[in-house]
Amino acid sequence: VQLQASGGGLVQAGGSLRLSCTDSRRTFSNNAVGWFRQAPGKEREFVAAIPWRGGSTIYADSVKGRFTISRDSAKNTVYLQMNSLESEDTATYYCAAALRPVAGRSLADYRYWGQGTLVTVSS
Repeated sequence: VQLQASGGGLVQAGGSLRLSCTDSRRTFSNNAVGWFRQAPGKEREFVAAIPWRGGSTIYADSVKGRFTISRDSAKNTVYLQMNSLESEDTATYYCAAALRPVAGRSLADYRYWGQGTLVTVSS
């Protein structure tokens, strides 16, 4: 598994962005995928996760109702649609794949990490 995150950029508060996470080796197999973020000077925190077969997604309380995680298995890609962005959402966003088909909120659940994509929300 080799993950590549993309789609970050500069957006005004209230705007939207869609992040993509692609397994460039096309070896996603039974892996849950999560998105995390890290703001300058802060610890990396959980944002959202989706099981290998889709279905029950989980979100951090801070993004619930604004962000949506989804996956397109045919394209080997997981998306994070971010709406109603706030300045507090400014961070580098990372996608990560777990060794198991279902994973939770802990960084320890995830084995493979992408390089991160920067999201900057201007107020």
